[in-house]
Amino acid sequence: MAHTCIHWFRKGLRLHDNPALVAALRDCKEIYPVFVLDPYSPNNVNIGINRWKFLIGALKDLDCSLRKLNSRLFVVRGKTDEVFPKLFQKWKVTRLTYEYDTEPFSLRRDKEVGRLAEEHGVEIIYKVSHTLYNIDRIIEENNGKAPLTYNRLQTLVSSIGPPKRPIPAPTCDDMKDVKTPCSEKHEENYGISTLEKLYQDPESLTEELFPGGEQKALRRLDQHMARKEWVCGFEKPQTSPNSLSPSTTVLSPYMTFGCLSARTFWWSLTDVYQGKKHSQPPVSLHGQLLWREFFYTAGLGIPNFDKMEGNPVCTQVDWDSNFEYLAAWAEARTGFPFIDAIMTQLRQEGWIHHLARHAVACFLTRGDLWISWEEGQKVFEELLLDGDWSLNAGNWQWLSASTFFHQFFRVYSPIAFGKKTDKNGDYIKKYLPHLKKYPAQYIYEPWKAPRSVQEAAGCIVGKDYPRPIVEHEVISKKNIQRMKAAYAKRSPHSSEESPGKKEKGLFPLGTAIGSASPPLTIG
Repeated sequence: MAHTCIHWFRKGLRLHDNPALVAALRDCKEIYPVFVLDPYSPNNVNIGINRWKFLIGALKDLDCSLRKLNSRLFVVRGKTDEVFPKLFQKWKVTRLTYEYDTEPFSLRRDKEVGRLAEEHGVEIIYKVSHTLYNIDRIIEENNGKAPLTYNRLQTLVSSIGPPKRPIPAPTCDDMKDVKTPCSEKHEENYGISTLEKLYQDPESLTEELFPGGEQKALRRLDQHMARKEWVCGFEKPQTSPNSLSPSTTVLSPYMTFGCLSARTFWWSLTDVYQGKKHSQPPVSLHGQLLWREFFYTAGLGIPNFDKMEGNPVCTQVDWDSNFEYLAAWAEARTGFPFIDAIMTQLRQEGWIHHLARHAVACFLTRGDLWISWEEGQKVFEELLLDGDWSLNAGNWQWLSASTFFHQFFRVYSPIAFGKKTDKNGDYIKKYLPHLKKYPAQYIYEPWKAPRSVQEAAGCIVGKDYPRPIVEHEVISKKNIQRMKAAYAKRSPHSSEESPGKKEKGLFPLGTAIGSASPPLTIG
């Protein structure tokens, strides 16, 4: 039987290493590559303009690649449970293929679409390709539970073996007997949306530093893999959170949207490592990919993973509700230049270094403002290009010392930490230009500058730049005691797999009010 097939693009916005797309082409006479755009779905309502822009770029790139195969991308607006029954009937579809997704919303959505497909006699095929491994199998190998330590994950995946090798993108030869019916009104009916149609204001955008798309992703990967010595020596904690250009790969947005396959990245690294001395997990680039698997596994295996309440592994903390503090943090007006510069970069560019994420996350939660990590998670979800649900929830729990990491007495200093890699404050001067005339002595603590220095710099603290929202040295010590009280209320079994105990020394940790280095991300 020759099938009429829809391949449903969701995250895997690429042709390379796309086994579900390859499955769609087997015994296929007609294929409709579809992307369903529902701006009001729970996954999309909190997305900022930079992320929408990246998605549009990725879709344009995908459509361009499909055109080279004599096909097209069909962007359909609406709710999936309303869109697919109409498409099944209109195009007389007999098969639906897609990449497996482990997020709770996606699983619920896919279950409903599966029910609708069955009603219409449509066969469903889905394949694992967003992660290195089948996440369900990792949990199965761990007696049905998500591993709560990185070491345990490493043990489990070692027993499974290396990830599958990526498969090549379809060619014109693979498509020679497959057609994609297109009408003259294709752009009108199924064209890619603009920012204006998504109710976004393009005028608010700054320069797009990381354009979306598979071709951009593969080019970026190739550029980094050509730096063999850098790749082999890469250790994430040694990279800088406040360098003026990224000190890491910035491949994370491309992996979040599936423009780059994790398996392609893994095996490209393996080829570079071959026969050479190289860094090892957890700090190596292979190690970063395994961190990604760790949080994906936690996201699937732990109920209510993006919440404190109902999350069985999360410490229950009596966080404050302080809208003014939250807004000041999110809008880069805490009065701490290092924190405000990071949040400015995030809002402008959609990306910040992983250690910069650690600094602002600790500041918002247990370090200074005592605001729930769930609130920070929402802001990151909106602003980050790589706002990956599992990694976002997992890292916020880690940085707030709610889950995984329990050495709550390790606190990032919003002053000392940035000085370690940028004594002159060049990063601050780039993102907070009104402070650029401050001497290095005061750039991290402008409130300590004499009035004459402030006037000479053309920026008066309390008028042109805010005073510090809290007194860090005092509040951080108070918050350590509050965390201690929260921990005292925990179940005696809740920290049995605490990395703070079982994986002591896994991350280089600084002084109590200096620095800490929790989990690593690909960033």
